[in-house]
Amino acid sequence: MSPAEPQSSAGLPSDGVRRYIWRFFVAQREITPFIIMVALFIFFSIDSPEFVTSLSLNAAAGFAGPIAAIAVGEVLVLVLGEIDLSAGQVFLFTPWVMYWLWQLGLPVGWAIIAALLVAVGIGAINGLITVLLNVPSFVGTLATNFVLYGMVLIFSNDAEASPIPGSLPPQTSSALPHVGLFGQVVGVWQWSEILWVAALALIIQFVLKRTRFGVRVIATGGNLLGAAEAGVPVRRVKIMAFMLCSFLAAIVGILDAVKYGSMDPGNPGVNYILYAVGACVIGGTALTGGRGTVIGAFIGAILIGVLEAGLTIIGISSNDFYVYIGLVMIVAMALNGWLDRLAARTRTS
Repeated sequence: MSPAEPQSSAGLPSDGVRRYIWRFFVAQREITPFIIMVALFIFFSIDSPEFVTSLSLNAAAGFAGPIAAIAVGEVLVLVLGEIDLSAGQVFLFTPWVMYWLWQLGLPVGWAIIAALLVAVGIGAINGLITVLLNVPSFVGTLATNFVLYGMVLIFSNDAEASPIPGSLPPQTSSALPHVGLFGQVVGVWQWSEILWVAALALIIQFVLKRTRFGVRVIATGGNLLGAAEAGVPVRRVKIMAFMLCSFLAAIVGILDAVKYGSMDPGNPGVNYILYAVGACVIGGTALTGGRGTVIGAFIGAILIGVLEAGLTIIGISSNDFYVYIGLVMIVAMALNGWLDRLAARTRTS
C-alpha cells in the first residue's frame, strides 16, 4: 500500500471501509421489508394525511400484532425446514381454554398458566408427530389445526365468549369504564399487544442468534444429517421449536382476547397462519430452512399492517387487499434474491 493511499480513522483504506459497509448492508435480511415498509408509509402519508393519526396507526398495529406474534414463533420452525400450520389456531384456541377454566371457577392467573401449558403441550404433540411418526409437518400441523378448530366449535356450542377476564366491561355510558392494571398490561391498552410482541421478537432473535439452542436450530435446518453427526439432538431441537412456536402464539392469543373482550368460535386460524408465513417470507426467512430472521418477520408483519391500514384509509376495497399482499410478497422475494446475488458477488470481489 502506498503512503499516498487515503486512510480511514481505523487505519483501513477508505475504499475498504466502504466495501465493508456495503457488504454489511446487503447481508441484512431485514433491509428488504424495512425499505418496502418505509416506502408504503411515506406513500400513504402523502396520499392521505389522515394515515398518520393515532387511530390509523392503532389499526395498523392491531392488525399486525397477531400476525407478528405467530410469525416470530414460525421463524424457528421454518429455519428447521418445517412448518407449523396450527399456530394460527393455537392463537385462537388458547384463550378459549383460559375462558373455559375461568368459567369453571379457576382464578384468572391460574387459568392463563394452565392455558399456556396446554399450548406448549400442543406444540410438543406437533413435534412428536413430526419426528417420531415421520409425518411431514405440513400434514401433521394441518391436522392439528382442524382438531383444535373442531374442539372450539364443539365445546363452545357455537356461542360467542364474552366477557373475557380482564377485558373492558360493557359500557353503560359514554365514559370509558375503569380497567385495572392487569387489564391494561395484558392487552386493553391500545399499544399493549404490539409492545408485547416487539419484546418477544427481541428475545427470540437473541435466542436464535446468540444461544446454543439457536445455533442448533440453524445447524439442523441447514444440514440435518451433518448436525446429527456433529452431536446435535436434532429431534429434541425440532420438538422444542414447535413448543416455542405454540407458546408464543398462545401468549398473544390471550392478549388479543383480552384486548377485544370477546371471541368468535367461527373464526378460523388458517387466515392468521397464511399472513404469518407471508410475513416470514417478506422478512427474509427461507422456506427451505437454514436461514431466518425474527426481526425481519416482525417488520414483515408491520408492513402488512401498514398496507392494510393504508389501503383502508385511501378507500381501496378490502377485497383488493389480498392482491396487494401477493404483489408485495413477489417484490420482497425478488429483492431478497437480488440482495443474495449481490452479497455473493461482494464476497468474491
